[in-house]
Amino acid sequence: MKKNPLIQLEELGQSVWLDFINRNLITSGELVRLIEVDGISGITSNPAIFGKAISEKHDYEHDIKIMLKDGKDAKAIYEAICLKDLQIAADKFRSIYDQTNGEDGYVSMEVDPHLAYNTKGTIEEARRLWTALNRPNVFIKIPATKEGLPAIQQLISEGININITLLFGLPRYREVAEAYISGLELLDAKGKDFKQVASVASFFISRIASLVDPIEEEFLASHGEQAHFGTYVKGHVAISSARIAYKMYKEIVGSERFGKLAAKGARTQKLLWASTGTKNPEYSDIKYVEELIGKNTINTIPPATMNAYRDHGNPKERIELDLEQAEWVMDVLPELGINIDAIIQQLEDEGVDKFNKQFDKIMSVIKLLSK
Repeated sequence: MKKNPLIQLEELGQSVWLDFINRNLITSGELVRLIEVDGISGITSNPAIFGKAISEKHDYEHDIKIMLKDGKDAKAIYEAICLKDLQIAADKFRSIYDQTNGEDGYVSMEVDPHLAYNTKGTIEEARRLWTALNRPNVFIKIPATKEGLPAIQQLISEGININITLLFGLPRYREVAEAYISGLELLDAKGKDFKQVASVASFFISRIASLVDPIEEEFLASHGEQAHFGTYVKGHVAISSARIAYKMYKEIVGSERFGKLAAKGARTQKLLWASTGTKNPEYSDIKYVEELIGKNTINTIPPATMNAYRDHGNPKERIELDLEQAEWVMDVLPELGINIDAIIQQLEDEGVDKFNKQFDKIMSVIKLLSK
């Protein structure tokens, strides 16, 4: 009998988290089945995921109507729903958290996306959500905007677990790692124990391809014989970026500076691959799982991709393969007319905007139930 490929990922040192949550997943017993059968060891959520759950499921209508009668506004109701689902889910993963001494078994909740460019507001809301969740195995998600960086540092310095989201570029990743390490150093300077403080840096993968692929295709179509080298780049930019990020991660955790913190029990800030569902039908439906397998990483996988990987995944550690090729791919992008820095900024802007719109949609759905 073929061994479950999802279990094999765990054996290769990569955690598998589910990029999805709703009330039925928890109450039906499906979450427990995923933990026991597939080795799922965490969950990520965002406004889009909760928006879909609230809009399409009737699981929340009763709770929403009761809270509306009690005079709660739409945001308070949304938060109450998220908190309840994630607290229950965190309890389901608590045994994994305990067994791994806090290395795994987490759930994540995102701050109001409208705070993406508001450092002070992000810090205040993250503190409030952290206290409300009241579980050690939770992350508060903060976007990797310029304004998010000082918030990350401050919150880590207070011992709050942070999942950095909407991370697209390598220069910003280095800044995110700096914010984490600086936060730990501040915590250490206070004489506080930081052994239980955790953070992950969530790289959004397939969204990079969604913007880069059309530019590559235009180049291939318009440059004739000169376009041949572009064929070696098409479909590889997102993967190449992730592979270089992993190289950077190893350099960071191997540095003398982080080594001093590690000697006192500091955790590494693991890389988490997000947005790993394949959007381009030309590519394998498990491309962004198969090519990003590596030790001490996390892949948060949407349900359809998880089902596909269970069916025909071929687990093998690949994150460090073809590193020279990955660096060449990133270096040659300007010759293809690709300004990767501009694309990264566009992705960040669009990511924030998308979550804002989804968040506003949730508010509208909740308000409609009051009529």
